[in-house]
Amino acid sequence: MKKEEIHLGDWQRIVLGNAPGEYMLEVVLRTLIIYLVLLVFIRLLGKRMGAQLTITEMAVMLTLGAIVAVPAQIPDRGLLPAFVLLGTVLLLQRGVNWLALKNRKVEVVVQSDVSLLLKNGVLNTAEMKKMDISHEQVFAHLRSKDVLHLGQLCRVYLESGGHFSVFRYQEPRPGLSVLPEWDERLRDEQQQESDLSACLYCGNVQHQVSAKTQCTNCGHQQWTYAVQPQSLVEQEAEAH
Repeated sequence: MKKEEIHLGDWQRIVLGNAPGEYMLEVVLRTLIIYLVLLVFIRLLGKRMGAQLTITEMAVMLTLGAIVAVPAQIPDRGLLPAFVLLGTVLLLQRGVNWLALKNRKVEVVVQSDVSLLLKNGVLNTAEMKKMDISHEQVFAHLRSKDVLHLGQLCRVYLESGGHFSVFRYQEPRPGLSVLPEWDERLRDEQQQESDLSACLYCGNVQHQVSAKTQCTNCGHQQWTYAVQPQSLVEQEAEAH
């Protein structure tokens, strides 16, 4: 469209575009056909498409939007090319999944691998940095799982689909609180270990810490209290 053809008061063009009014009925028909084809297509991709998506599945979903947008909105574009593209994407996704099933290295490349974010109550800060995940993102998820301090946990994994898997100790240990620092009421209810401190950066717990003591795990020098394995807050959480 040439710039001299654009007028701010041209409401017919703004609302309906340059296509004739009859095209609105065709849009409804095109949308119905594309919707039904997409339902079949997503069903053929498998049940995973309705769950937490992997990287390749996310790429497929974005591709679907790009494919169906053109024939649904542009009058001079037919539906058949879009269906051919959908079929190509289906074959590509099935082929990638087949290769990933046959070869572990291919699976790691196209779908990523599980990441260990916490081990024995201590954060794996190197892996968190590699995955570009902040402390608060991890703590927020742990709080949603009713975790109040890191000493409750033996492992936290970041799965390839982007969700967290949390495994607890049967007998919790002293650990770093995951409660927000501004929530003083709940933090005050947590019972503190008198002779232990927790590293603010990784959660490592050490004895006899001073202001200049370096964490044996990460080397940082910022410390706070370590939460006792069973606090009043935990008892209340378990009661609820």
